[in-house]
Amino acid sequence: MGFLKKFIRNVLREGSAPAGTSSFEKLSEEELEAHLGVARYGSFLLTDAVRPSYDLQVVPAAGFRHDSYQDEQTHSTVPVLMASVSRERLFETFMDLLDPLGGVVDAVLETSHDHQRKGHADLYREHIDLPVLKSTLWDYEELLTNDGCTGLAVLNPGVPQEIQFDEHKLLIVYGEHLEPFEEVLASHGLKCNDELKFITEAEHVHSSSDTYARVFEEMKTHLGMDGGYGAWCR
Repeated sequence: MGFLKKFIRNVLREGSAPAGTSSFEKLSEEELEAHLGVARYGSFLLTDAVRPSYDLQVVPAAGFRHDSYQDEQTHSTVPVLMASVSRERLFETFMDLLDPLGGVVDAVLETSHDHQRKGHADLYREHIDLPVLKSTLWDYEELLTNDGCTGLAVLNPGVPQEIQFDEHKLLIVYGEHLEPFEEVLASHGLKCNDELKFITEAEHVHSSSDTYARVFEEMKTHLGMDGGYGAWCR
């Protein structure tokens, strides 16, 4: 019932469905509650952060694929790995992906808890010892795993490479020489499937709560990110 309560209170954001075409629009409360209460699809377990469309345009599944990102400023193409990991292995996999970045990293927290404004806000912290960062992140595993309004990026701008643990709880790796990250994903039992579809590629809903918003503020303080927000985007 908790997920439904959050949905009804609008403590969520709906995925990219054109007006009038949402698969949620004509559901009864019982149908909505039943759908939002489903976390397991086969062997794949979702976190509390996100749910797929009612008509299951994309069925959640584990695996990773190769992709690319076009940098609008430099017009260069950056190789990308995108991974979907079942809940029981998700956070551990993310933490292991950080190791190839090196001993000192930058971190970016993303928040969309302020529902009065579109997009998300970014908070930056430079030059953090990776063991210190990982210790703090373990303390906030519950928030990072289950809050659909919190995302995190960790990067080494000197390489450059970046790992995102986004609001959908997908793991995204940007940069050249991605073989060490592929090895980490494979070590956690993930298989490469370049035809794999992700929950972001169809209608979906995010879930959060006032409690998670408060814990986010606490984590922000512990990471030394009290200096304010960056530009809003999306």
